[in-house]
Amino acid sequence: MNDMRVSRLVGLTAAFAISVAAPAMAGAKITVIDVSGATGTYADAIDNPGAITGWYLDGQGNSHGFVRATDGTVTSFDAPGGTQTQPDSINDKGAIAGYFQNSGMQQSFVRAADGTITTFYNTGATAATAISNKGAVTGNWEDTSGVWHGFVRAKNGTIKSFDPAGSTATYPSGINNGGTIAGYYADGKSVYHGFVGPADGPITSFDPEGSVYTDATSINDKGLVAGYYYDSSSKAHGFVRAADGTVTSFDAPNAAGAFGTSIDSKGVIAGYYTVLGGGYHGFERMANGTIKEFDPPNSTYTRPQSIAGQSAVAGYFSDTSGVYHGFVRAR
Repeated sequence: MNDMRVSRLVGLTAAFAISVAAPAMAGAKITVIDVSGATGTYADAIDNPGAITGWYLDGQGNSHGFVRATDGTVTSFDAPGGTQTQPDSINDKGAIAGYFQNSGMQQSFVRAADGTITTFYNTGATAATAISNKGAVTGNWEDTSGVWHGFVRAKNGTIKSFDPAGSTATYPSGINNGGTIAGYYADGKSVYHGFVGPADGPITSFDPEGSVYTDATSINDKGLVAGYYYDSSSKAHGFVRAADGTVTSFDAPNAAGAFGTSIDSKGVIAGYYTVLGGGYHGFERMANGTIKEFDPPNSTYTRPQSIAGQSAVAGYFSDTSGVYHGFVRAR
């Protein structure tokens, strides 16, 4: 790692607007999240206590980070010295990981709950995608030949690079509190496979039956991995992989494609599905396989990004005017 800078960022508490919509289904409440002055708000991650992080666009098209506390207070922030801040993950202690642009190069950051921001990169462009409750961060970085590798960064700042065997591009997506990482990688024939394992190995490659492209998007502390894959007809299906390697695929009713994006501690999966003719809709897949569909009001494009706690789901949607809003769906 060539650069490590620690800065104190005093976050400005942004005014915000929220509205509570009619429940999308019995017992559920959807709250819409808009940062004041934003032209689009995107909630990307929720922790078990219920804090949410994400990013929003200003009138010039620049992205800024935000964190929404459990009491609804929204604080905006930017990585010091950077632009285009995009948080991607939050842990149960309120620490946030993400990435930003600095002098034309993508770098990463960790923002502590007190607002302190630490920036880092590993030789080249670096994208932090997930953070565990122990402060371990995973993501990927680009070497001087333009090849992307996985990395895990310990809480003390030490960075270890890794790749599944045969990988020509590695993309970690999630890390659990035991240090097991899930993600996907490309092989020498540009075929994408899922992987799971600690950075120091062993790393296991896997594909659901019939997959020609596998993306593992999330992992919980029981080792359950969620994601999606494409079959040979280019249809997407969701999947969950058990710790023993058993893979179960699933589809939402009447869906043209299903995408699992996040899994909680009880094995509930959040994601979205597409329908013929266009349109994205949210779903929760219960551990018993039951699928419940939902959409925020006036949504034409619903994209759940994260699930935590008592199956609270955070994500974003586009309204009938094409404006994006964040949302949290809680029971």
